Amino acid sequence: MSTAARHSTTAELEQPDHEVAVIGAGFGGIGTGISLQRKGIHDFVIIDKWDQVGGTWHANTYPGVAVDIPSVVYSFSYEQRGDWSRLFAPGDELQHYADLMVDKYGLREKLRLGTSVVRAEFDERNSLWRLTTDGGREITARYCVMAVGGLERPKMPDIPGVDDFGGTLLHTALWDHDVALAGRRVAVIGTGATSLQLVPAIVDDTRHLTVFQRTPIWVGPKFDLEISPLGRIVLGNKQIRSAIRSVATVGIELAMSGQVAGPAWLINAVRRAGEAPMRRWMRRQVDDPVIREKLIPQYGLGCKRPSMSNEYLKTFNRDDVSLITESIECVTPHGVRTVDGVEHEVDVLICATGFKLWDKGSVPPFPVLGRGGRDLGEFWDKHRFQSYQGVSVPGYPNMFSITGPYGFVLGSYLWMIEATSAHLARAIAETKRRGATVCEIRQEVHDEYFQKCLKRQEKNFLFTDVCTGSNTYYLDQNGDSPFRPTTHGEMYWHNRHYNLDVYRYSTGSMVPEAVASIAGESA
Repeated sequence: MSTAARHSTTAELEQPDHEVAVIGAGFGGIGTGISLQRKGIHDFVIIDKWDQVGGTWHANTYPGVAVDIPSVVYSFSYEQRGDWSRLFAPGDELQHYADLMVDKYGLREKLRLGTSVVRAEFDERNSLWRLTTDGGREITARYCVMAVGGLERPKMPDIPGVDDFGGTLLHTALWDHDVALAGRRVAVIGTGATSLQLVPAIVDDTRHLTVFQRTPIWVGPKFDLEISPLGRIVLGNKQIRSAIRSVATVGIELAMSGQVAGPAWLINAVRRAGEAPMRRWMRRQVDDPVIREKLIPQYGLGCKRPSMSNEYLKTFNRDDVSLITESIECVTPHGVRTVDGVEHEVDVLICATGFKLWDKGSVPPFPVLGRGGRDLGEFWDKHRFQSYQGVSVPGYPNMFSITGPYGFVLGSYLWMIEATSAHLARAIAETKRRGATVCEIRQEVHDEYFQKCLKRQEKNFLFTDVCTGSNTYYLDQNGDSPFRPTTHGEMYWHNRHYNLDVYRYSTGSMVPEAVASIAGESA
């Protein structure tokens, strides 16, 4: 087919505002923009509801917020930094890193900030996506990339009376820096990874701090060091920095990937070997024997994401800190009442209760309608979370995700972003090369990947009695663990080297076979 004939097949289609619309200006959106540029795709827009880039790191500014893996790993491989202030960088440095990436790679002009997408619908006739914003405006794009991370929608506790609290109510993901804690009675609901950072950071400001614990968390020592000026000079050397990153990567690969990719017998052996010394370390941090035992988990190590803090457990040695493990009955206008009838009066109530990661009706965070008007959220609610490599779902042409189900290997989100953004950029570039306007993952390819993930997880220790009572976010509402059960190496390789024919390519007025013949002509 000639070039002129090929163009005539697409001339009748409505031309979109942009070739690609990326929803989310966190690291997922930033990484996607860079991957698109590397494939020669420059007509794209990055949309975000916030007025700044950074995503999670812009939204989460609570006291003590920091990355929970070494900073040298929480960065793009092609843009490593040597000027982190600490081994585990504070949140504002991650926000700064996001801004640096945007400016260095010329993404500032691609941004449309302060704009929320409230609906996305695929127009089958014109082979494009129609995005509706909160202002009622429509943005059209040939391709839509969901770069909205899992830490997107704060989860309030499902406790009666929360809305009736008469004091100051906060959520860690929506921190109000105008609220003063000094001299006030403060309560924190939740003892997850966020609470581990928050509690030691605010305790000195409060008159009294009360922590409500439903499920204790495994806590290990945090080898967090301030990086000296000399250390930054050393890290400024690319070879040294890469070597340190490689060592850290191997450690994380063994510790994190094994939780979802390894067999139960091996994970249990490692777990038992690690539990005893960690339990001893935890007990040494707490003086009171009663409080000490309340803080020791009864479920297995590894059932939840490992957490580290040198100060959290020691906080409970203070006279002005209380640990409450009785279940909460309700929130009253004056505080929190537990099932034993005690009302704990507080002035400020902080919800460190995480996000709606896999909650029904929350993923995706707005209606996404594919072929035939099929709603993606409803599809996942009825048929379980699923996608091909966390990127593509059959029935949703020209739509790609950065953090979709079975895409993330536990570890650094930025590793996954590099892999999945390269995946989608490669698919879009191939669609353009074939002269097509539609790219859709083949059903049989998707199903084979999904079944492989489920099969690999059958013997995962997350589904054993060891994890009973852990209240882990590793499991979704269906009892599945929608994380990628592979190593990081597998994730990286398969996202970059998949067979291009796993996708079906077509044009509005052309059948897939015709497009395949075009590919043959240009090959």
